[in-house]
Parts: sequence; C-alpha cells; structure tokens
Amino acid sequence: MAGLAESGSNPDVDLLYDINGLAKDAPHWFDRGMGFVGEYGLLLAMVLLVLWCWWTVRRGGGEGAASSVAGLVWAPLAAGIAVLVNVPIRGFVERPRPFVDHQGLDVLVAGKTDFSFVSDHATLTMAMGVGLFVVHRKFGLAGIGLALVEGFCRVYMGVHYPTDVIGGFALGTAVALLLSPLATALLTPVMKAVERSPRAGRLVRARRAGLTEQQARIPQARSERPEEPDLAA
Repeated sequence: MAGLAESGSNPDVDLLYDINGLAKDAPHWFDRGMGFVGEYGLLLAMVLLVLWCWWTVRRGGGEGAASSVAGLVWAPLAAGIAVLVNVPIRGFVERPRPFVDHQGLDVLVAGKTDFSFVSDHATLTMAMGVGLFVVHRKFGLAGIGLALVEGFCRVYMGVHYPTDVIGGFALGTAVALLLSPLATALLTPVMKAVERSPRAGRLVRARRAGLTEQQARIPQARSERPEEPDLAA
C-alpha cells in the first residue's frame, strides 16, 4: 500500500490529483464549506438521519418495532466497532497522508498527522448507512448516499487517497453486515424489555391517543371487553 503513495503514475494518485484539483478552481468560500461538511457536517447529517428513521419506526409501531429499533441501535454501534477495528489496520499498513508524499495538493483541513489507510470518516458513515439499510430501505439508501458524498469530500479535501475511502467503505459494510445477526439477537430482547416499560416504552413504540398505558402495551385488552348485559331482557 505504501508503494501506491510513492508513485505518481498509478490510478489511485491520478484520481487523487483529479478530484483534489477541483478545489484549486473553486472559490475559497466553497472550499471552506467543503472542509466543514467533509469533517463534521456529513457525520452530523448521518446522526440526524438515524434519529429521523427511529422517529418514523417508533411512530409506525407494529409487532416488529422492537427489532427495528434494535437495528437502529446497532447502526452507530457498528460504526464505533468498525473504527476500533481500523486502529490495528492503520498501524499495520502505516500509509502516510497523501500530502506528505505528494506536492501541489490543496489541503483543506490542517492537523492530520495520523496514517491515511483506511479513512475513519468513510468507515463511520458507510457502517451507519448499511446499518440503516438493514432496517429501512429508503433511509438506508439515503445513508449510503451520504457515505459516498463523504468519501468524495475526503479526497477533495486532500487528506485521503481514493483507496483509503474504498477501504473504509468495505470495512464499514463488513462490520455492519457480518455482525448484524448477532447484534440483533442480543439487542432485540433488550428493546422488547424497554417496550414493556410504562415510561421507557415510548422509546420503542409511540402510544396511541385515547388508550391507557396498559391497553397500549397489551393490544388484546382493547378487543376483549365483556359484553354489556341486555337489561331489556
């Protein structure tokens, strides 16, 4: 991997210069905006997307609400685990940042002194996007789209090679999918227990207006009402 960084005649480096070269032609205010979006904005957008999906699943209710919320809890957990897995990967590969070995790059964010492969930002966003996709297809596609934009921004900012981003996408996807069955099996009973709680249950399923808490938790209580005696008889 280090060999790719040392050569200027390979597709990885060529694509780096092509994408980062767009920053040289863009206005200064646009580059500052891209730097903020790539460093913080898209991560915040991903968190808000997860919360929006949770709100939608919660209001929809249904028998699968607990398992769906468990999947949403897994999405950020998968992102955190994927970043932890990346720690030994970075230490093993030891690939310098692109601006260390290549001149003429327009670096939009300062202070990057750690290794480059793989991209933490790409790993985080793709893990959360894939985790969302397992729970809700539309929100998941939106999350994966945000992850792809994040990957582009990291190269545009001059802080990662394209292969750093691709590696992050692969790592985030692998962790989110491979550990999903185990995580769901562990988290679903916890969410079902939360759902049965009179107060915390609202985190899993919204209460319907006009129903008591006991009726909301036990749907059969609404239908199994004793018939009124026929006084006329």
